[in-house]
Amino acid sequence: NGLQARTFGVWTLLSSVVRGLCAIDIHNKMLYYITLWTFFIGMGHFLFEMFVFGTVAPTIFMLAILTVASISILGMLVGLRHLEAEPGSRQKKRN
Repeated sequence: NGLQARTFGVWTLLSSVVRGLCAIDIHNKMLYYITLWTFFIGMGHFLFEMFVFGTVAPTIFMLAILTVASISILGMLVGLRHLEAEPGSRQKKRN
């Protein structure tokens, strides 16, 4: 229905803002973790809709969404290893 479509639209907008901010400030670890979680939540949502609730069919469109989310999660986990191993991190000290 309309409410669900608007809610999904707002979620997509919020995720894109968080991901854009992470791209701008890639060394902010908290923002990096939040961005990583947006991919986990998005992928989990579609997996639940497909396998638990049965509201979407396993089509090529769904395969594309799950592929993008999986590759993004793997890429961010690899990037996280490099960020944590980076000497003299640009992370600001918090008092």
